[in-house]
Amino acid sequence: MGTHVIKMPDIGEGIAEVELSVWHVKVGDMVVEDQVLADVMTDKAMVDIPSPVHGKVIALGGQPGEVMAVGSVLISIEVEGAGNVKESTQPAPVVKEAPVAATKVETVVESKPVAAPAPKAAVCQGPMIAREADERPLASPAVRKHALDLGIQLRLVRGTGPAGRVLHEDLDAYLAQGQSNASAPVAAAYAQRTDEQQIPVIGMRRKIAQRMQDATQRAAHFSYVEEIDVTAVEELRAHLNEKHGATRGKLTLLPFLVRALVVALRDFPQINARYDDEAQVITRLGAVHVGIATQADIGLMVPVVRHAEARSLWDSAAEISRLATAARNGKASRDELSGSTITLTSLGALGGIVSTPVLNLPEVAIVGVNKIVERPMVIKGQIVIRKMMNLSSSFDHRVVDGMDAALFIQAIRGLLEQPATLFVE
Repeated sequence: MGTHVIKMPDIGEGIAEVELSVWHVKVGDMVVEDQVLADVMTDKAMVDIPSPVHGKVIALGGQPGEVMAVGSVLISIEVEGAGNVKESTQPAPVVKEAPVAATKVETVVESKPVAAPAPKAAVCQGPMIAREADERPLASPAVRKHALDLGIQLRLVRGTGPAGRVLHEDLDAYLAQGQSNASAPVAAAYAQRTDEQQIPVIGMRRKIAQRMQDATQRAAHFSYVEEIDVTAVEELRAHLNEKHGATRGKLTLLPFLVRALVVALRDFPQINARYDDEAQVITRLGAVHVGIATQADIGLMVPVVRHAEARSLWDSAAEISRLATAARNGKASRDELSGSTITLTSLGALGGIVSTPVLNLPEVAIVGVNKIVERPMVIKGQIVIRKMMNLSSSFDHRVVDGMDAALFIQAIRGLLEQPATLFVE
C-alpha cells in the first residue's frame, strides 16, 4: 500500500491562498477517481477539488474555514501499490461559482438542523426538530411563502435539501406526517430552552459578509422609495401571456422592469455607471448590463443580463430565466456572474413594503422591487381598487445626487404606469 498526497492546487490568477469551504469526505471514507473531495473558495470563485486516484482517506489537511496556502497538504489517500508517498498538486480543480455580488442579502448560515428526540406536537402538524428560537431555517422565498400559506412554522420542519434547506417536498411530508401527531401534548412547543449553537462564518457566507461590509463602508448609501400603480402594466402582461404565452413563453414583471430601466437610463447616464473610488474615476457606460439578484443554495448570486438595451421583452424574459436557473443549480459561469452596470433585486411575493438594498460595488445604483398589493386609491374623485407596488432603491451619493435619483425612479414610474411608452421610440 502507498500514500497519495494531494496538495492545494494553483488555481491561477496569482492566487497564493484559498479558503477551505467544505469537505465532502471524512477520514476512513473510500473514494474513487474524479469524486469531489472538497470545495475551496478564492476571492473570485468556488472550486471543486476532485480525487485523481482510488483509495481510502487517511488524513485531512485542514478544517472548513481555514485559509490554506497553495502547495500545502490538502488530503492524504491510501492507495494500492508499492511505494511510500506520491504527491499531486494539480487534481484538475473545477470552477463552480463566480464571486458573490454585493447586493441585498437574504440568506442565512448554511448549518444542518439537529434532529430532536421523538416528535411531540399538537397544533403544529408534522415532526418537530430542534432549532434555536431565533434560528432562520434555510428555504427559498417560494418555500417560505408556501409555508406561510399553509400556516406552518418553518423552524419545525426538517429540511432534506443541501445544508438542511427546507424544500416544498418537506412541507408536504410535514403535513402528511402531522395526522399521526394530532393527539400529542402541546407542552413541548412551549418548553424553555437554554441551549446555544455557534455557527462559524466561513465560505460563501464569509465572502458575502466581507462584500456587504465593504460596500456599506466605502459607498455613501441613500435610499429612495416610490409608489407605483402597476395595474396597467399587469393588464398588458396578462394580455401578452394569453396571446403569445404558448409560443413565446410567459412574461413576469421583471422584463418590463428591465425595459423601464433601459429607457429611463437614456436620460440619466450618470446612474448607469461604475465608480473607481481608488482612482477617483467615474465610468459611464452605454451598454446596460442588468444584474438580477437571484437566491441560490450557496447564497445570493447576481447573474447578468448583458446588453439589455438590445433585447425584446421575451428575449429578456428567456435570458433572466436561463441565468436564474444556472445560478440556482451552480452552473453559471464566472462571466455570467460579473460585469453588471446596475442591479435589480426582488423578493417576489415576499417583497415586503419597503427595503434598503445594498449597492453592488462598483455600481452606483440598485433598484429594489417590493410586492404588489391591491389597495383602494382615489382617482378623479372616485375610490377604485388598483395594484400598487413600491420601488425601494439605493444610490451612491458620492456619484448620484438626490434629485437625479428621485427623477430617475419617477421616470421608471411614468413608464410602468403608461406601459405603451416603454416601446415608443
